[in-house]
Amino acid sequence: MLSDTPRPALALGFAGLIPFYLGAAAVWLAPLPWNVHALQVQVLYAATILSFLGAVHWGLALANWGGDPPSPGKPAPAMTWTRLGWSVVPALVAWIAVALTAVPALVTFIVAFAGMYLGDRAAVQAGHAPGWYLPMRRALTVLVILALALSLARVLLGLAPDQVTS
Repeated sequence: MLSDTPRPALALGFAGLIPFYLGAAAVWLAPLPWNVHALQVQVLYAATILSFLGAVHWGLALANWGGDPPSPGKPAPAMTWTRLGWSVVPALVAWIAVALTAVPALVTFIVAFAGMYLGDRAAVQAGHAPGWYLPMRRALTVLVILALALSLARVLLGLAPDQVTS
């Protein structure tokens, strides 16, 4: 439940949606070339946030969340190849996505944010992330995907306002 989420995480998490929705609004409402620029900025922001979500898992492993107790030979047992490997995948996907044209970039980000949610769910189930994290991530993921889908719809319809007809 979102009520279990620490208030700073909840407030800052939802505040992080503002650039996604400002970007989507500008993609729909701004004239050329500003709507194209807004789309580029939204894609770059998506890359930033996707990378951040991967870094959360690096931080949880670094803090030894869900790991065995530290010992002299294993000071950070949670820092496994699997956990750290998973944590860098989102940044690599984002790096590739920003090099793509609009439609494949937006589709890549939509799929990546959905995949990241599934990874977060697996992490919570494995005890590698706190339980309160998943409801927040679910809500934020749905809203991020919606913002990206709005921009994708506009790109598919054409970015110039006079190209969209009823």
